[in-house]
Amino acid sequence: MLARLAQPIAAIATAPGRGAVGIVRVSAASVQPIIEAVCGRALKPREATYLPFLDAAGQPIDQGLAIHFPAPHSYTGEDVLELQAHGGPVVLQLLLARCLAAGSGIGLRVAEPGEFTRRAFLNGKLDLAQAEAVADLIDASTEAAARSAARSLAGAFSREVEALREALVHLRMLVEATLDFPEEEIDFLRKADAEGQLARLQQKVAEVLDRARQGALLREGLHVVIAGQPNAGKSSLLNALAGAELAIVTPIPGTTRDVVRQQIQIEGVPLHVVDTAGLRDSADAVERIGIERAWGEIGRADAVLFLHDLTRATDADSQAADAAIAQGLRATMAEAVPVIDVWNKLDLAAPADAIATPSTADREAAAPIHLSARTGEGLDALRARLLALAGWHAPPEGLFIARERHLQALRRVDAHLMEAAAHLAGEAQALDLLAEELRLAQNALNEITGAFGADDLLGVIFSRFCIGK
Repeated sequence: MLARLAQPIAAIATAPGRGAVGIVRVSAASVQPIIEAVCGRALKPREATYLPFLDAAGQPIDQGLAIHFPAPHSYTGEDVLELQAHGGPVVLQLLLARCLAAGSGIGLRVAEPGEFTRRAFLNGKLDLAQAEAVADLIDASTEAAARSAARSLAGAFSREVEALREALVHLRMLVEATLDFPEEEIDFLRKADAEGQLARLQQKVAEVLDRARQGALLREGLHVVIAGQPNAGKSSLLNALAGAELAIVTPIPGTTRDVVRQQIQIEGVPLHVVDTAGLRDSADAVERIGIERAWGEIGRADAVLFLHDLTRATDADSQAADAAIAQGLRATMAEAVPVIDVWNKLDLAAPADAIATPSTADREAAAPIHLSARTGEGLDALRARLLALAGWHAPPEGLFIARERHLQALRRVDAHLMEAAAHLAGEAQALDLLAEELRLAQNALNEITGAFGADDLLGVIFSRFCIGK
């Protein structure tokens, strides 16, 4: 593995397809052989030079900009050459092939996904949280997510983690000193206010964890499924939330036969909204497939909008159908997944027509929401409820992006610090156990930035990057 990471690499660093400009990137201990062969002349460091890119016969493949970033002042920390050509797929493939041929003597090969950024991490140009932020910035689906990823890439999240680590290391130093000199009569921990330091550290971890949850929500979003009887207005609600006519709406029951997906955003939070087929017993084979897919989406949902028809609120058959759907929801979904009862067609009936729905009988759900998908009345209340269920609140300045693994690491830190506090507060202070809990907390923190991390973890993270990154 180490030998492979030392090999020179090259790749097309721009997205597949046609574009005005495409980039071929090379990283190696020395890119001089590539510069001489492809550019035919020396390049000034970090200065864009317009010239022809030459093939093996000295004929131009294309003309563009060449930039040489000498080590260690480059993205990867190695010598880096970037060739900016016209963005046609054939041109870029020819240019990449020319670089590989010119670098065959130094073992130049095509880069693996994420290998440029992995080298940047291994060479100390980025820590692990910053490296992940590169992919998050590329994949950002909202402006808020992009800005938060940019802050993480600039080191905002890493600085928060480093501040926690420094405080934790200082506390560990006090505990280790007490363990190393048990014969001393001076109570190091009491005089140094170890309990106060630990309490402040726990508070800071809680604050960082809360901000990380917000950042993870910006990255992952919320998977929301709209479910209910046929003709309750599910497709109309999807169209109203999206602000576009995405799903076909007719008065004919069973119009929606398959799932319809749309990503929307509320206050910068991405919501992946899924419209599903009306849930009922059907003899139509195609409709039954759509209903099966609807239940599959419900089983994977982060939240379900159980849509009811206000105009049929007192209809016995409709009540029975809603009760059957509610029973299916309880059987299909995890208990922690919230169900929001939404009464649609407020423009045609009054809220007083609604009845208590069985979907919330054994769930701690909030009051039902009444709205009109046709007029838009009540939609703001639904948006606010979805944000609240997701755990979103007004973010502080400088929100950073985060991932689920970051949240898991911070939760472990919090758990170890709770155990440490229990050992410290006990009548017979178990200092050896206290020291161990603090050590485990520090290890969990180190995993976030990569100060400590297994090779298989690094492999999973960087394998999800694009080839040229």
